[in-house]
Parts: sequence; structure tokens; C-alpha cells
Amino acid sequence: MIGLTILGSTGSIGLSTLDVVARHTDRYRVVALSANQDVGGLAQQCREFRPEYAVLADKSRLPELAKLLQGWGLRTKLLGGGEGLEEIAALKQTDYVMAAIVGAAGLLPVLAAARAGKRILLANKEALVMSGPLFMQEAETHGAEVLPIDSEHNAVFQCMPSNFRNGLERVGVRRILLTASGGPFRTASLKALEEVTPDQACAHPNWNMGRKISVDSATMMNKGLEVIEACWLFHTTSDRVDVVLHPQSVIHSMVEYCDGSVLAQLGNPDMRTPIAHALAWPDRIESGVGSLDLFTVAHLDFEKPSLDRFPCLKLAYQAVESGGSAPAVLNAANEVAVAAFLQMRIKFTAIPEVIERTLCFTPAGDSMILNDLLNIDAEARARAEQIVRSLV
Repeated sequence: MIGLTILGSTGSIGLSTLDVVARHTDRYRVVALSANQDVGGLAQQCREFRPEYAVLADKSRLPELAKLLQGWGLRTKLLGGGEGLEEIAALKQTDYVMAAIVGAAGLLPVLAAARAGKRILLANKEALVMSGPLFMQEAETHGAEVLPIDSEHNAVFQCMPSNFRNGLERVGVRRILLTASGGPFRTASLKALEEVTPDQACAHPNWNMGRKISVDSATMMNKGLEVIEACWLFHTTSDRVDVVLHPQSVIHSMVEYCDGSVLAQLGNPDMRTPIAHALAWPDRIESGVGSLDLFTVAHLDFEKPSLDRFPCLKLAYQAVESGGSAPAVLNAANEVAVAAFLQMRIKFTAIPEVIERTLCFTPAGDSMILNDLLNIDAEARARAEQIVRSLV
């Protein structure tokens, strides 16, 4: 039995992971679950999967969770806060850690999993965006195995040769092609974007995701962060990572080889496919996802993304090319800007403005010290919040 910890079990990735696990109870054992504030959702998961540990990031709601579990006669050990998340990420009983906490909040527990030498199923791209050199070094030093869960990176992983870590040029890879649906505003007029509401931005045409990630998809910052993540995961540079708009979301990404061959991974847009792949790799297991009906799909379209329509994508490329702490600043400013938009404090079109203005204050240097990265993150958030207030 493989012991599994799920960081962010009540979110969309966590729910999909538990759906896959429930199909293979003879293979996986849930050791620990965590949520931010969803007491009811976490309690029901504890009732069904009987983990040894459960963590609420919001410590103030632990008594509420404890009362529910005691009423059902469960003896799950309860922990709270960031320290609780780090503890369950490094448990001896845990073999695999699903890292599905959205945003910078997932960084410290993912680093804890790396230092404990776990197989990390990485759905938290921000960990690599914020601390790529540090995270990859910790994983290598402690023998952790990092497998991508994002549908695009998982697709690239499936299309790569097994020895890609030797360098893409050495294994004959010319470039990586990350596909993107273009979100809900791919064909909207630029003028119409000024009046976009949070609900409209969160109405993704193909994927069921949380609100923050849905907004990132609408601005294509999600794809920009994925470009940065791809550079670290596949040991390459941004000039070898291209973005292709593909509104059907059937091809999840592609890898082009030096002989002109292009390998693509196709499937229905369902996160259970990459989750099942990473859980079982190098084997394959049933995910619950139906067969792809190419006759229903009928055709596949591809477009080049407009950087005028998606300035966040341009900012992400600029940040990864600048290097140093620029990606961390980019991520922090984006989280603040998206939160402000969801609170209806700024317009949708102001998100890239907040990010660009915050990037102007990026400190020089490339630190491998965690406290430095956390300080840079905090300073960037404070600066971004000041810019948001100036726009209100």
C-alpha cells in the first residue's frame, strides 16, 4: 500500500485525486488530508477515507472540525497552520505527496516534502516560479521525485524521452509546445475586457477550476507561470518553450524533436488523467476518464496568442528572461492583483498593470536562501497592494 498525503484535498485537484484513489483502494492509502477553511468538506473526506492526520490551515476552525470528527467516532489527529502542513508533507508513513495548495501558501510544505525525499505530485506551479533553483536543488539533494500534475507539463513529461534531464539538446528535443485554451475571452473585443466581471472570468469553457486559477487562465498568466515551471521541470530556457492557443483543449501539449517529429498527448479535458498517470508512473491505472471521441471533436484548431490581448503572458516571458527574483515578484503581484479583481476593487484589465508596475521594483540578485525569497515575496505583495489602492 502506497501512503498518500494530499495538500489541498478539498480543492478541484484534491477532489479529483480522491476520486482516482477511491478506484484503487487496494493500492493507495490516504495518510493525511488538508484544507484551508472548508471544515465540512474536510470532515466528510476524513469520514470516507479515514486518514491518520487532517490539517486546517485556518487554526481558528480546528475546534469545529474536532467536534464533527468526534461525533463520528473518528480518531484522526488534527493539526493546524503552516507548521501542520509541513509536518504531514514529511510524514514517514507518506510515500507520495499531492501538492495542490494554490499559490505561494504551498511553497513551504512542498519544500518539506522535497527535503523528506518524497514523490511529489506537483500541482502547485508557484513553488517552482518562486523558488525554482532552491526547490530543484532540495529535490536533487534529498532524492525526491518530482512529477508534474498540470495537464500541460504532464503531457510534456509523457512525450519526453526518459533521459531528458541530460539536457534537451543532447536528447534531440528542439522545443516544447504548451497548449492553452485561450480562456473565456479569446475572441472578445479588447474594449469588452474592461467590463469583465469575476463570474465571467471564472466561467472557463473547458476546465472546472478554482476561481484564482480560472482568472489566471482568462489573463493567460496561468500559461506564463507554466512557461517558467517548464523551464525548471525540463531543464531548458524560455526560448525553447512556445505557447499555442488550442481552444478544444484536446491536445494537452507537444514536444518537437530535431528530426521534425512532433509528439502530442491527447485526451479529454479531465485532471484525473494526469493525476492517475503520476500516481501510478511508470505504470498505468484506470482514472475514470472516458475515451476520447475524435469523431465528435471533428477538428483541432491552433492559433498564435496575441500579446496585446494577453499582456500577462508577455510579462511572464520577461520575468523568466530577467531571472533572479523577477518570477517570484511576478507571482506575488499577480496573486494580489487577482484577489483585488475578485473582490471587485480593480478592473480585469488592471491586473497586468499592477504586475508590470510591481516588477519595476524587482531587487537584483538570485538568492538560494529561503528567508530571502519569503522577504522578496512579502515586499512584492506590499508594493502590489499599494498600486491596487492607487487605482481604486
